[in-house]
Amino acid sequence: MADGSTFKRCSCRDGDGKELGQKCPKLRRSGGGWNHRHGIWHYQIELPPHPDGKRRGPLRRGGFTSQDDAEAELAQVRALLALAAPGEPATRTQIADLIKRTLAETKTVPNMEAVRRKIKTGLDLTQEITVEQWLEEFLQRKRKIEESTRRSYEGHIRLYLIPYLGRLALDRLKVSDIAVMFEQIEEFNDTIAERRASPDPSVRASVKYRRPISVATMHSIRATLRHALNMAIRQDRLLDFNAAAVLELPAKTRPKALVWIDDRVQDWQAAFQERLTAETRRRGGRRVDPVDAYTSTPRPSRVMVWTPAHTRLFLEEAQRHRLFALYRLIALRGLRRGEACGLRWKEVNLDVQTITINWQLVQLAGQVHEGTPKTDASIRTIALDAETTATLRAHRQRQLQERLALGEAWTDSGFVFTQPHGDRLHPQNVTEQFLWLAYLAGLPPIRLHDLRHGAASLMLAAGVEMKVVQETLGHTSSSFTADTYTSVFPEVAMAAAEKTAALLLTEEEGQQKPAEMIPLRV
Repeated sequence: MADGSTFKRCSCRDGDGKELGQKCPKLRRSGGGWNHRHGIWHYQIELPPHPDGKRRGPLRRGGFTSQDDAEAELAQVRALLALAAPGEPATRTQIADLIKRTLAETKTVPNMEAVRRKIKTGLDLTQEITVEQWLEEFLQRKRKIEESTRRSYEGHIRLYLIPYLGRLALDRLKVSDIAVMFEQIEEFNDTIAERRASPDPSVRASVKYRRPISVATMHSIRATLRHALNMAIRQDRLLDFNAAAVLELPAKTRPKALVWIDDRVQDWQAAFQERLTAETRRRGGRRVDPVDAYTSTPRPSRVMVWTPAHTRLFLEEAQRHRLFALYRLIALRGLRRGEACGLRWKEVNLDVQTITINWQLVQLAGQVHEGTPKTDASIRTIALDAETTATLRAHRQRQLQERLALGEAWTDSGFVFTQPHGDRLHPQNVTEQFLWLAYLAGLPPIRLHDLRHGAASLMLAAGVEMKVVQETLGHTSSSFTADTYTSVFPEVAMAAAEKTAALLLTEEEGQQKPAEMIPLRV
């Protein structure tokens, strides 16, 4: 069994209830060949002993529908064990530990190239290198550089890269992870701009010495990360792909919110398919994360807004998810992500159809913190429509059923939107689930925060006054709302054009023919 073998077994039992396993007569046909309709394929292979020399049990894996599938995974295990040189039993033991752990966690064998790179560089195979660990190593290696450059690197790493990305495994860093970091930086900028637009001097004073992060600084932050990842690729071969190199950042002007009209959607879909094809080719046919390609494909503007039809399709898809009510609140009432996650039942009055925003959950350096909303204007009471109220009632009933099912294991956090066991949500998980639902609905991508843009545009398209929109969104001034959070839908623009043209009544509609004009002579 040193080289491993495949076998077939089933769960049939004899008259005494003992499992037959490989001895079941149904596993083979009358002619001796395998019966493809009965039993499941497995493989087993002897693994090297534990580090203390004690014998390790063989690796057994099942669930394969064909012998070829079982042989294929067995061949991968053999190849991984063969990466260790004959005189390096410790490395072979580490590979065995890695295989066991990875199969238990992911149900797949470790990536061959990643293991080969770690062996070549002398890294511990069972220990993952985090982004934070590599960035610290990067700084130590950058000794012969100008002091100003070092301070720039250190600032970017300390203030942004480690807090937002440091906990992630280096070889699992994705484009979408870096994109989320810059989205959170932009949300911080929005807070500063909103407070500076406030008519209240005390609100403006609260950000007097707070500087927004410019687009130029964002490009510098990305350049630092890109340089560090390039070093990981070229010097230590820890990576085969630089996620920072393909990330799209906005130009050095405030991005204009654009609506996903049909032409833009078609162009983006073509670019998305090209990126999927290129990424599949680059990975040699291995599985590509479609949502990562979905979020990283360039779009006409960093801030994109769905049409009402798009929003309707998204809500139809989200209706099957347990957090449907949360996404409906953001899409129709314009809540911020942290405000929706921080909403408590004591702040919901379903009888009068209102919710009150007093708290929010904020993600800082990967940790969730509870705090007050962004500005005093953000503390507000929001009216609900009848359907949203009914959705919240249904959500409340579903949550009570979850609580009854878990009993004492339920965590009574008091939040409207919780994890299945009652504890508070992690805002990042809400964003990731939103992107997945949008992808499943076949919609062009937007950020979760862009649902808030869409809510403002929907309200204005429905004829809601700007002052009401401002108060619903929790802004300090209506000018900020008008400049930042509104986009014109094509159907609204068309209706405005028709109304304008209707002012020019024809002669048949009773208007006098204007006096004949005398042409000018040249």
